[in-house]
Amino acid sequence: MYARLLRNLGANARCFATEASPKVRPISKILISNRGEIACRVIRTARKLGVRTVAVFSDPDEESLHTQLADEAYRVGEAPSSASYLRGERILDIAKRSGAQAIHPGYGFLSESVEFAELCQREGIIFMGPPSSAIRDMGIKSTSKAIMAAAGVPIINGYHGEDQSDECLQREADIIGFPLMIKAVRGGGGKGMRIAEKRDDFLTALNSARTESEKSFGDSSVLLERYVRSPRHVEVQVFADQYGDAVYLWERDCSVQRRHQKIIEEAPAPGLSEDLRRELGEAAVRAAKAVGYVGAGTVEFILDKEDLSFHFMEMNTRLQVEHPITEMITGTDLVEWQIRIAAGEPLPLTQSEITRRGHAFEARIYAENPRGGFLPGAGPLRYLSTPQPSDNVRVETGVREGDEVSVHYDPMIAKLVVWGENRTQALNSLVARLGEYHISGLDTNIKFLIDLASHPEFQLANVHTGFIDEQFDTLFPPIVISPQQVSQAALALVFNELQAAFRNGNKDQDPFVATPNARLNYSLVRRYQLKANEKVYSVAVKFDGEDIQIQVDNGDWQVVKAERVQDESRLKIRANINSNITTYNASIDGTGVCLFLETGKVDFELAQPKFLSAQADQLGAAGSRVVAPMPGILEKVLVKPGDQVKKGENLAVLIAMKMEHILKAPRDATIKSIGGAEGDNVAKGAAVITFVDESVAE
Repeated sequence: MYARLLRNLGANARCFATEASPKVRPISKILISNRGEIACRVIRTARKLGVRTVAVFSDPDEESLHTQLADEAYRVGEAPSSASYLRGERILDIAKRSGAQAIHPGYGFLSESVEFAELCQREGIIFMGPPSSAIRDMGIKSTSKAIMAAAGVPIINGYHGEDQSDECLQREADIIGFPLMIKAVRGGGGKGMRIAEKRDDFLTALNSARTESEKSFGDSSVLLERYVRSPRHVEVQVFADQYGDAVYLWERDCSVQRRHQKIIEEAPAPGLSEDLRRELGEAAVRAAKAVGYVGAGTVEFILDKEDLSFHFMEMNTRLQVEHPITEMITGTDLVEWQIRIAAGEPLPLTQSEITRRGHAFEARIYAENPRGGFLPGAGPLRYLSTPQPSDNVRVETGVREGDEVSVHYDPMIAKLVVWGENRTQALNSLVARLGEYHISGLDTNIKFLIDLASHPEFQLANVHTGFIDEQFDTLFPPIVISPQQVSQAALALVFNELQAAFRNGNKDQDPFVATPNARLNYSLVRRYQLKANEKVYSVAVKFDGEDIQIQVDNGDWQVVKAERVQDESRLKIRANINSNITTYNASIDGTGVCLFLETGKVDFELAQPKFLSAQADQLGAAGSRVVAPMPGILEKVLVKPGDQVKKGENLAVLIAMKMEHILKAPRDATIKSIGGAEGDNVAKGAAVITFVDESVAE
């Protein structure tokens, strides 16, 4: 067969086409109209196949990893995605100038843009995705549901009409009943999605969903659906070629979510019979064929966790973020499939040839604060150490140590992907590898992912979309800082100080001169004020010969044994504290120390002198101002100085990572000042609104 003969040419083939078929077109150079980890992912497979790559970058991405890995890179615009990665005509011009025959859109940005797919077709550039008609049909949720119903794919009831007036939507919402889901008719990823728990919430939720949808997809239209509480989210990976054939590559479970966005995925979905897996796959193939689909797509279903009935939710007409877990259980390279199918080849495998083996998990590592409502973050990756990649462990990322997580784009840092012979083995590997993922400089969700993957109910696969809310108390127990952790932090500071002395040429003062693993043998005392979980700990460390003694909060002196484990670039310590021997990494900067323990990261601040802390408390007195909970852009200011506001009233709108966050009044107050103008960048913790101090006499 032609496809098999062509595959046998191997990785040295620079073009994947011949003139044997009128639909075959050679591809020797691809432009990737995206950034970050997906751009790096496409580049790796293209390089394996001998295909050259062209990257595009915004101003803050000029030195990013994807521009370094690509064969060529071109500036596409300024930082905002609307001025860079969403500039379709500019990207197409770069493709033509660079000689690229095809454009890979990745996911997000232009990947599901009907207009961009049509533009590529008019200009004779291969769009590595489905036909624009399929994107249009599946991208507009109301249209897609009608097509699915006609194709015999189960759908959930709701309002999918064209009348978008407030009056019509309110009327339809009353018919459907509450709670209900408001969804943007285009796009996905949780953007433009809100839940109205009761009638009084509806218009506020509707306006918020419209605003976010307009910013993310350029369309404020929404649909309404009955909200099914705590279903499972199961999706099927499909592929179709230009010859009318389509296959499914099994399913993934993406039920555990926050802010309606996936956080951890697994394949195959646990607890399904083989008959149900086949039914899901066949329904997904019918969905793809109903719209004349070509390329990679994912059909998403709501699965009732009790009776396992399923209903069509939407189809993502692109490669999904979580595609690596499908690759891990099927032994395929889905980006390679995309390249070959875009070049006009038939599907590489028939349905009967697609097998699955073992179990895989993907954990999305984000710059965010899980205990702060999963608010996204931004900032520098001052320290970054990842698990060692292998055949069973993948680290999909687009950043390096020292890079910046930008406020302008999605806050995902990486995807950790693991495989095991079964679910238990894969889950154990996931927990262990997460414990080896070390980041400092900004908040991440790694500790939360460890707790989630270790949770007894998750271990039993009792998953659903309401899992985090249901298990909130056990996933977020009170933070307890142990004396051992305080001692570990103090040891890290001392070892770091002595190592710095050695690097500065003071070898006589360095404890590591004799051998790489020499124990401390230097007489000194160090005192530190360390703050964690709003408590300040006083720590003293002294040395007497080979003994190290540590005192916490004027308690008894504890004798410990400690040594620095040889590592050229990392601070790694082996310590015996109270007969408990542990080896841990640490990262230290001018503000504090981060411990990387088996259970996750523990942060300690170097406490300020008391007079400075008192000054800071006065500046940030409770209720005197509203601060930005994350870095972002001040989109709207809804009040002005002198306005009197009530508790809960909307004051301003902050946009961070394309998500809309409304700042509300914490109490009845009078506005004193506004901390910026609309369009300004706002740092985390910056005062956006300041209130008049009611305690000061007029």
